[in-house]
Amino acid sequence: QVQLVETGGGLVQPGGSLRLSCAASGSISSIYDMKWYRQAPGKERELVARISNGGTTNYADSVKGRFIISRDNVMNRVYLQMNSLKPEDTAVYSCNALIYTVVSGLRLYWGQGTQVTVSS
Repeated sequence: QVQLVETGGGLVQPGGSLRLSCAASGSISSIYDMKWYRQAPGKERELVARISNGGTTNYADSVKGRFIISRDNVMNRVYLQMNSLKPEDTAVYSCNALIYTVVSGLRLYWGQGTQVTVSS
C-alpha cells in the first residue's frame, strides 16, 4: 500500500514563504514524475509544478520565479518552496506521484492535501 502525505501548510502573510513536503511510503520500486497541484475554492484544480525523476522541472506561469520544486530520491520526498506568497496562492495543495510497485504496477497516487492560506 502506497501513501503520500503532505505537510507544511498553514497561514502566512503576503510576501512570506512556506515549504511544503510530500512523503511517499510503502513498497515502492520506482517513482517517476512528481507533481504539486492546488485548488482554490470555486476554481478548478491547477498544476503548479512538476519534477521528473531526472530532475527536470516545469512550472505554471503564475508561480514561475517564486516557487521551487525539488525532490529527494533516497527519501522518496518532493518539496515545494513557495516564496513571495500572494493572497491568490491560497488553496489546498496536493501532491501526486507516478509510482511503480511490484504488486500494483505503475499507478498514480495522490496525497490528501494541505491548506495554504495567504492573508494579512
